[in-house]
Amino acid sequence: MTHQHLTDEAKPPMTSARQLTLRFSSTRRGARLARRLAVQQFTEWTGLSYDSDPTRAVALVTAELASNAVRHGSLPGRDFRLTLHLLPDRFRVEVTDTRPERLPPPVTPQSADETSGRGLLLVEAYADRWGRIVRDAYTKTVWAEVRLRTTAGS
Repeated sequence: MTHQHLTDEAKPPMTSARQLTLRFSSTRRGARLARRLAVQQFTEWTGLSYDSDPTRAVALVTAELASNAVRHGSLPGRDFRLTLHLLPDRFRVEVTDTRPERLPPPVTPQSADETSGRGLLLVEAYADRWGRIVRDAYTKTVWAEVRLRTTAGS
């Protein structure tokens, strides 16, 4: 599987077959609900099972992006936004938070005794592409795309 690393290129997909956007509280519960919703929508829209590799990838990627929005991207009283796009060959997860000045750091391998900082390594491993975009002075969006089907040899 080829991965494209962190990039600022995050133009909204113009060919979304389906799209859903919801706001969640910037809490651990909000992050859990965002992950559950993303998995539910993914399986409903694609017909793939809950135990398929793409569904697991969507769950892991959404959990990490939502958790980061809560942990590093929230201001008191401000929610985060989850946007899901079903594209012809992939599923795109976008999480928008209220801290545009706090961009995700470059992904680097962690030592075995580190107890945090591995989340973006998961995004790197499970997403086919991911990146971030700052569109205004008040928000940033971190996005990731997961292929719907794996191809032979990947």
